[in-house]
Amino acid sequence: MQQEAGVGSEELEVWIDQDLCTGDGICAQYAPEVFELDIDGLAYVKGADDELLQAKGATAPVPLPLLTDVVDSARECPGDCIHVRRVSDSVEVYGPDAE
Repeated sequence: MQQEAGVGSEELEVWIDQDLCTGDGICAQYAPEVFELDIDGLAYVKGADDELLQAKGATAPVPLPLLTDVVDSARECPGDCIHVRRVSDSVEVYGPDAE
């Protein structure tokens, strides 16, 4: 089982706001294991079985080895639509709404 990312034992999850997605695909370039562009041109997070999670607000866990790639995706995203938050309290730690 892959260890999830976070500070200490904090698990993190990521989601994409498709309403703001510009379809640049930077996220899929940084972390293709987590993000993928669909035929609609928008990015989505992927589930454990590589299935695109297309429900609004769908989240995917952030595997610890991919944390840097996911954070870079959030920082470089021209649409500011990638949100990384703690699972325990849903506080955004990376992305446009991070403190």
